[in-house]
Amino acid sequence: MNTSDTHNERMAKMTFSSVYPHYVTKVEKKGRTKEELHEVIEWLTGFDESKVQDLIDQNATFETFFQQAKLNPNAHLIKGMICGYRIEDIENPLTQKVRFLDKIVDELAQGKKMEKILRKG
Repeated sequence: MNTSDTHNERMAKMTFSSVYPHYVTKVEKKGRTKEELHEVIEWLTGFDESKVQDLIDQNATFETFFQQAKLNPNAHLIKGMICGYRIEDIENPLTQKVRFLDKIVDELAQGKKMEKILRKG
């Protein structure tokens, strides 16, 4: 699926720090923990809690965030719909990575088991 250049540029320039509090609120409202959120972020990006905080403090854009990430080799197993887009069909690599993160945060909030979210079989 082709996302527009404007959409892709907006994703690249959006700061992780502007979205992170929404992730925390979303998962905690559904009975999950900030620790579990950090577990899924670390699985996808390789960032521990300290690195996540550094990126928040730096006001890093998603472009910078994912440039520094070591994407999990199983990230391609994240599939499905998010925000009206089928993740596996998104052609822009950065936009797809942002949607990977959105999807696993949604799965956490929906109460999925951690093994499923972390694509362990």
